[in-house]
Amino acid sequence: MERSRSKIDLQVPRFADMLSAMGTEPRLRIMRLLLSAHPEGMIPSEISSELDIPPSSLSHHLDKLKNETLISVRRDSKFLWYTANTEALQELLQFLYAECCTRNKAVKPECIVEVCKK
Repeated sequence: MERSRSKIDLQVPRFADMLSAMGTEPRLRIMRLLLSAHPEGMIPSEISSELDIPPSSLSHHLDKLKNETLISVRRDSKFLWYTANTEALQELLQFLYAECCTRNKAVKPECIVEVCKK
């Protein structure tokens, strides 16, 4: 008899897609920048200027991050504002934390907390 899959097991493909979307240097830089601008967010021209990413490439990267729910976009008049989706990031971090720090104790929780304080 096949055992039923846990809620976490069902989330693994989603988390893998999220990690894959952030797995390029430009997208990881975009995520860091949007987190630093949270909760207001940024418009694409600001992101492009700050990170020196051409608008055509930036559009592709933003779409990929948005498709994986890592960022959100809202229209304000004629501008699109991009923000980090902190709820999705929290779920991803909780998944990683649960596996590395609570279930098998591969990493001591206090090491993670210490990194966050720096």
